Amino acid sequence: MLAGDGGVTSSAVALQRWLAGMADMGKKQGLRVAAIAAAGGLLGGAAAAVAVGTVLWHRATASTVRRLRADSDVPEPAAFSPRELQELPDPVASYFRFALTTGQPFFRRARVDQAGRFRTGDWNAPWRPFTAVEHFTMVPPGFVWDARIRMAPLLVVRVRDGYVAGSGAVLGKLAALVTVADQHGRPGLNAGALHRYLAEAVWFPTALLPRAGIVWEAVDAYTARATVSDRATSVSLEFQFGPQGEIVSAYTPTRYREVNGVDVPTPWRCEYRQYAPVHGVMIPLEGEVAWEIPEGRLAYWHGRVLDIEYDGEP
Repeated sequence: MLAGDGGVTSSAVALQRWLAGMADMGKKQGLRVAAIAAAGGLLGGAAAAVAVGTVLWHRATASTVRRLRADSDVPEPAAFSPRELQELPDPVASYFRFALTTGQPFFRRARVDQAGRFRTGDWNAPWRPFTAVEHFTMVPPGFVWDARIRMAPLLVVRVRDGYVAGSGAVLGKLAALVTVADQHGRPGLNAGALHRYLAEAVWFPTALLPRAGIVWEAVDAYTARATVSDRATSVSLEFQFGPQGEIVSAYTPTRYREVNGVDVPTPWRCEYRQYAPVHGVMIPLEGEVAWEIPEGRLAYWHGRVLDIEYDGEP
């Protein structure tokens, strides 16, 4: 999740309230998992309950991904042509010349395997390792992030964060069984999820072309603003470009961050590193995401791409 957001990254908007205290809840919640296993009469106790919960989690994730992809079966779009760059700000045109080659197919879907570390709370909060698989569609924009965050040696939280059919949602379950977060559909969550999608589109650069619905405006010689609109939600990010034309960061002063149950517009920045050619396009393989709050820069997501495929099946 860049974004995540959270970032490459996402999920941070709704997860901030409960992941910070998750490690301290481990013993109590572990007892609840064991109780569920006993009540269900499952052989093997808690381990069997967790196994069943994991199977159900994967089924629900697969169903959500199918729903994401249901509206993305658009006809094969035309391949990329430099003619598409004629009306774009100079740094944006330079980026596409860096990232794409003439004849590059327009991506409709992507799957990104990720690993990294994630934290909530303040600068003293511990980093927690995660692995995730994220599915994307480009027209319309959407994603489903399925993550496994290890809070302690025997304590895992499953998180499914997404933006599907114009609605943001986050679901978190301890051991894939005990619900600890379930939010969806409010305007701040929708906007935060669409911000995340726009920030993570660097992993499939054709989605940043104007034909994908992105509107670009020049800011200065090294910065341009991109806006994406979907249904009732519209968000923008300012992308900063490096000397080769690569995108080095994305920023907004107003991504929603949940503070004491209220969505507060907060400065948010993604940084992109280690560009490499993957399936014919140049993408960043590492990134970091941070809130920029009055006390300083608070990084909360650092991740890397393990594998990526385009237009494949889930």
